Parts: sequence; C-alpha cells; structure tokens
Amino acid sequence: RRRLSFAFLLLGLLALYSASADHPGKKLKMQFSTGPLLKFQICCASSRYRRVFEEYTRVLNQRYPDIRIEGENYLPLPVYRHIASFLSVFKLAVIGLIILGKDPFAVFGMQAPGLWQWGQANKIYACMMVFFLSNMVENQCMSTGAFEITLNDVPVWSKLESGHLPSMQQLVQILENEMKLNARMDSLPHHRS
Repeated sequence: RRRLSFAFLLLGLLALYSASADHPGKKLKMQFSTGPLLKFQICCASSRYRRVFEEYTRVLNQRYPDIRIEGENYLPLPVYRHIASFLSVFKLAVIGLIILGKDPFAVFGMQAPGLWQWGQANKIYACMMVFFLSNMVENQCMSTGAFEITLNDVPVWSKLESGHLPSMQQLVQILENEMKLNARMDSLPHHRS
C-alpha cells in the first residue's frame, strides 16, 4: 500500500516534469524594433543552442539596436513528431498498467514475458525505467540539430548544411554584408516595366 502511494507520487512528479518541458512551437524570445528581422530557428531539444541564441541576441542587440530578433523552435519532420507523441502517451499507459498490476498480455491470451513479471515485482524501478527510456527516444525523435538563421526571410546560415554553429565574428560579418547589399539595392533607382 505504501509502495503504491509512492509510485503514484512518483508518477505525478514525472508527469509534472513532462508537462513543464518546452512546447515545440513556443517562441523563444522576441524583440520589437523597426529594423530588419533576424530569425533564429533552433533545435528544440538543445539547451546549448538556446544559450547560444540568448548570447547572440544580447550581443547583436547591443551592436544593432534596430534589428528585430526572433527565435523559434525548428520542428522535426512530422513522422518523428508523431512517433514522439505516441511514445509520450504509450509510456503513461505502460506506467499505469505497471502501477495497477494489470497484465495486458492476458487479453491476447499470451503469457507475460519475464520483463513484465520483473516490472510487476519492482514497480518503482520499472516505472522509472519506462519513463526515462521513453524520454530518451522521444528526445532523439525531436532533436534536429538545427541552428538556422534568416535575415528578412532570406537564409544567411544553416547548421544543417554547414555542420557547425557560426562564430559571433562570422555572424556579424554576414549581417554587415547583407545590410550593405540591402542598402545598395534600396539606393538603386526603381524602374517600372
């Protein structure tokens, strides 16, 4: 009885932990200014990329106060998002069956495997194992490794193509070049056809 109460408490804490994770489509940060829009799309599963984005935003806001900077998550392919969503629900169902002591294999007329029997004998460990292994696979499905940068919807950097993050010096040089090019384009006389 005491173990069951502890298992429910553990399940509740794990559910709260899952619910507190970032929503995939959530905006990371948005600055309102009047200038060009610099947009970062980063891998939603990486706190490292989020810290890099925040550092770049801080430095770029000081250097270019008129630039609007937005950050958002770069979503993986829909199939991977669906797999991650399915695993999220499936793990809760499995944890619930473990806690309740139900045998889903009996419904199909099958004998419970040894792993399931071990899980029934060690409910807390089994619930933790299901939770953490499932989260590991879910994170792999949601991880894209992306750090994509656009200026006014024109791609200026892609980690997916280059294989690495831009240094601050590279990013500043790219922005300088793009802004000079845009200034030259704006100064050209516009002819109507």
